[in-house]
Amino acid sequence: MPTPLHRKSTVDEIRERFDKDVERFAQLETGQAAAVDAPLAMELITRAAAGAKAPIARVLDIGCGAGNNTLKLRQALGHDFTADLLDLSRPMLLRAAERLAEVSGGEVHLIESDFRHAELEPEAYDVVLAAAVLHHLRDDADWAAAFEKLHRILRPGGGVWITDLVSHETDAAHTMMWDRYGEHLTAVGGEAYREQVFAYIDKEDSPRPVTYQLELLRKVGFRHVELLHKSSCFAAFGAVKDG
Repeated sequence: MPTPLHRKSTVDEIRERFDKDVERFAQLETGQAAAVDAPLAMELITRAAAGAKAPIARVLDIGCGAGNNTLKLRQALGHDFTADLLDLSRPMLLRAAERLAEVSGGEVHLIESDFRHAELEPEAYDVVLAAAVLHHLRDDADWAAAFEKLHRILRPGGGVWITDLVSHETDAAHTMMWDRYGEHLTAVGGEAYREQVFAYIDKEDSPRPVTYQLELLRKVGFRHVELLHKSSCFAAFGAVKDG
């Protein structure tokens, strides 16, 4: 049986795991090996972000990790911007800031926090990036509050762009797609690696279907919603706030 929501990892347990795993997430060209099509998904959300509104002056990267998505957006835009990097893990934030300083002269602000509790200004951001982070949300109220916050902090015309682990609405599709994901993990690191990843997903994560999330984006006020890519248990998608 899957781990029930009330027994999933705490914020402190999640922070502790990521504090110890900084360099694995500092691979710009390959992305995260455990995720299917991670480099493509990163390319798609950052290019979508770069093309959705100009000029882009301020960006929030939620669950920024070692900064891959902000770095990729800087490449796509070709100009500096103010980057607010938000993550639970202080070591991740410091590594992300270090890497960004090597390629950008823009201001960098570090926010060591859970997105749900971070004090963020309304209509402050031209772009919000959220890569492999929202699957840590728990019940429906948690998801709704987080998506309402995403809408609130974006400037008119700004966009939120997401890549994440997703589940499925029907048991048959869920089983098929997770079997395919297991094959991917086995090809990357063998059966032991597959079992390791599946174990921490069960303990730590609570993903929702991409259909659920697209509908929720509309419900909280986004009228322009895009599905950019989906493969197995991973999707890239986003939305633009009315200008």
